[in-house]
Amino acid sequence: MTGKTVGIVGGGITGLALAHYLDRHDVDVALFEATPDPGGVIRSGRVDGSVVEWGPQRVRRTDRIDGLIGDLDLESEVRTAAPDLPVCVYADGDLHPAPFSPSAFASTDLLSAEAKREVLAEPFTEPASPDETAAELFARKFGAETYRKLLGPLFGGIYGSDPAEMPVGHALSGLVALERRDGSLLKTAIGRTAGGRDAPPAISFDDGLQRLPEALADAHADAVRLGTPVTAVRERVGVDEPGGPTYELETAEGSTAVEQVVLTTRADLTADLLADLASASVGSLRELTYNPFATAYLRADLEGEGEVDPAALGYQVGFDADLRTLGASWNASMFDRDVYSVFLGGMHDPEVLDESDDRIGEIAAAEFETVTGAPAEVVDVHRLERGFPAYDDSWAALDRVDTPTGVRLATNYTARMGVPSRIREAASLAEELADS
Repeated sequence: MTGKTVGIVGGGITGLALAHYLDRHDVDVALFEATPDPGGVIRSGRVDGSVVEWGPQRVRRTDRIDGLIGDLDLESEVRTAAPDLPVCVYADGDLHPAPFSPSAFASTDLLSAEAKREVLAEPFTEPASPDETAAELFARKFGAETYRKLLGPLFGGIYGSDPAEMPVGHALSGLVALERRDGSLLKTAIGRTAGGRDAPPAISFDDGLQRLPEALADAHADAVRLGTPVTAVRERVGVDEPGGPTYELETAEGSTAVEQVVLTTRADLTADLLADLASASVGSLRELTYNPFATAYLRADLEGEGEVDPAALGYQVGFDADLRTLGASWNASMFDRDVYSVFLGGMHDPEVLDESDDRIGEIAAAEFETVTGAPAEVVDVHRLERGFPAYDDSWAALDRVDTPTGVRLATNYTARMGVPSRIREAASLAEELADS
């Protein structure tokens, strides 16, 4: 080991993956997680014998995730969805596979002939502006119909946000870079599909996605302290040795001296931890908004009683549909389970979380039957009052966040969301810290 220690606050997938990669670089780690269980927003459990995901529903088996599966000897526990499963959109009273290949686009009845002509004219539109909203961008470049029926539901559904409230500069910076590189968003999309760049398969584990962070915590048990909240991060005073410990992480058990600090915590929790070190940034972090979510877990038989083909990842609800649900993940169909997850709330309908669990379940079951034709039984309802980052106007506050040298933020609100993106950032940051 290097003799230096990196202190990580937060035992979600970012912090645990960072600890894993730092260990491979021979860097000492001290990771603190406030709750008794690792995983952060990745939470899995069983209700009446059924596996339910109280956070992300699936992940793509990217190269990084494949590497972790090998490192942690998890291959025998992996469940892999069938290849090339589409995500669907519910529009005009029916489910339609999202048409993201040239052949699917040509044959889909989701979009009118006029809408398709507008999509094909995208290369002749003006480039994206960071000052316009995602809704304005999609409607301007691909047409209003394609925005309402396809791009808006799919993009907004990722965050539970309203694209009309999401500035391009905060929510679509990666897409803007691709457009700049390729000269057209349509050219980028065609290159990814016609060029043979297949998406990695969707996977889970026998006992749910939390198995991955659990395995990471077990593999690095000497460095991971669960059920140990960090109450403050402070600069060490009266220490003169060059290159020595710079910061102290305080817990109820005492303090730990570290050279570098990485905070992977939610924005409001990060604000608490930075109160002594970066007081000017605290208010800005507290401005960031998160969307509330409720998830209802349903048992249904799509093959026996449904009117749709169950071979899909799930669906998002088009903006013109008169439904309160945002969409559904078909875990039962993907991973040979018996539970479907239906999502409600988000920026469009935060008031749904004022309803009782019974009422949320009733809404989800009734609308699931409307979409699929299959009656459903409610297994569980789970709430996230502060769910996913909204990526709305409040993200301008990040421009005013400044941390001291040696204190990093590695989070889903300062970089991209999603498990593969969190792991990718952890790997990159580990290399940077190991070289510093």
